[in-house]
Amino acid sequence: MPKAMVCAQFIILGNCMYIAKSQKVIFLLLAILAVFTLTACQKPARLPVLDKSDVVVAFGDSITFGTGADPRESYPAVLEQMIGRRVVNAGVPGEVTAEGLSRLPQILDQEKPALLILCHGGNDTLRQLSRVQTADNIREMVRLARQRGVAVVLIAVPSLGLSVSPAPMYRDIAKELKIPLEETTLSDILADGSLKSDLIHPNAAGYRRLAEAVAMLLKKSGAID
Repeated sequence: MPKAMVCAQFIILGNCMYIAKSQKVIFLLLAILAVFTLTACQKPARLPVLDKSDVVVAFGDSITFGTGADPRESYPAVLEQMIGRRVVNAGVPGEVTAEGLSRLPQILDQEKPALLILCHGGNDTLRQLSRVQTADNIREMVRLARQRGVAVVLIAVPSLGLSVSPAPMYRDIAKELKIPLEETTLSDILADGSLKSDLIHPNAAGYRRLAEAVAMLLKKSGAID
């Protein structure tokens, strides 16, 4: 067989193999994109509908308390105006999850809320406490609330470092316990200097952004209209 014909056959075969390989890569990329799209479109876990007389407790540390803004500008205060239900600000600056776990039963028994919005764990990270213990403390807080018939929403606190990203444990807990999760908004706020009062706290605009995200999650979860 002439060399020119042999070379031509190899070129054709090589091109076909390249096209086939390219198609496989394209199909793989499309499959990955489909998975991400499906995940993004999944609805959050459902919540009971909140009556107008129901009480909501926002529980956490300085982020919940509203450090860096006027008390009227904290996210619980702004959320109360947005959803038309009483929202109790049960935030304690500097508190770690072990302390929150100890404090929570009294708050639940005192306020008798229908819904608990849990935003905790930032101080554990700052103090470099065990992440496993932090996650266990948050799980136990969710269980304490559920034992009293209280629904729970979880807010992810970012891991502060080279990048401000949501700590993975919050997604794991939300998936495991089947509770709605607001995962990204607080990270986005703390990555934007215009929304912060200092390195780790939002300002009034940042707290309003967080309240808007929580209100949207409550709506998507069926808690409010």
